[in-house]
Amino acid sequence: MKRALSLAARGKGKTNPNPMVGAVVVNQGHIVAEAYHRQAGQPHAEILALHRAGPRARGGVLYVTLEPCCHSHKRTPPCVPLLIQSALSRVCVAMLDPNPRVAGRGIRALKQAEIDVSVGMLEAEARQLNEVYIHWMTTERPFLILKGAMTVDGKIATHSGQSKWITGEQARQDVHRVRSQVDAVMVGIGTVLADNPELSSRRSKGTTGRRMGRQPVRVVLDSRLRIVLKAKVLRWVHEQPTIVCTTAQASLNKIQTLRKQGVQVWVFPQKRGMVSLKALLAQLGKEGLSSVLLEGGSTLNASALHEGLVNQVRLYVAPQLLGGQDAKSLIGGASPNTLARAWHLVNPQLKKLGQDWLVTANIDRRK
Repeated sequence: MKRALSLAARGKGKTNPNPMVGAVVVNQGHIVAEAYHRQAGQPHAEILALHRAGPRARGGVLYVTLEPCCHSHKRTPPCVPLLIQSALSRVCVAMLDPNPRVAGRGIRALKQAEIDVSVGMLEAEARQLNEVYIHWMTTERPFLILKGAMTVDGKIATHSGQSKWITGEQARQDVHRVRSQVDAVMVGIGTVLADNPELSSRRSKGTTGRRMGRQPVRVVLDSRLRIVLKAKVLRWVHEQPTIVCTTAQASLNKIQTLRKQGVQVWVFPQKRGMVSLKALLAQLGKEGLSSVLLEGGSTLNASALHEGLVNQVRLYVAPQLLGGQDAKSLIGGASPNTLARAWHLVNPQLKKLGQDWLVTANIDRRK
């Protein structure tokens, strides 16, 4: 199963909104075939592994990181029939599929075919691997990752708004890598007006590097539609869609102008004069976007955290101290009155990136 999990991880950022899945066929103590799900719309890991195993699968054991599917509401055929036809003696599954169209039905079908099935081997590791997929399936909202580049004392910009560049080249290249793995990147209009970001994935060094790889959908929150028509996030919208999210405060003429440029404009209910984040994330989830990288300013970060929408933080920390109460912090707004009301982080991890440090951790959802 460890081998199946390591194979599954190779599909990171390529299978969305599908889960990452790995499969290994073993017969008489030897691996005879293995595979992983490479991309949404392509054959599932079990199908690939069994085709590669051929007659060697008969009487063998299939190790798979997620419950095999048994429904036809997708672009590829269900996996369970082939598992049964392959005459496997046993199927070991790391975890059940939270998709309500599966959710134990695949296991029951295999047992009805008199195949020995065990569930739960390395389940914790399997759940961690597919935490994005699990969250999207169970909440119908995308997994939200709050990204920040900051000094050691938590400042993301000077009092005048200067933020380029707090972190070094390796940290910035890691951000481009993450952008290529998520479904969408989200910012507020303040970030667009101040920094004019492109929000693309670029691979070469510098700020004008060549666009490469999978590009995320760009999402801009702009309650009054203040966006400039020549903003970089409005370029290349046919190859990298941009969704501008606004409210009834927006000009109808500007909405029409943006739509003529190929920009998607979504109008949402207001919450204190701003776009409702919950409504926006729910709509993104319905559109099949399972992960969002939030690259917002302190106000948007605070809103997302206060509404309990952030699942994970990804903080790039530079060895600098900026100081000053007027410098911009990662999280704006008012501080909680007590430490008990702080956002608690779980499973923190630390990684060195050139001169900087990357801190990743999940938000404790029990708080």
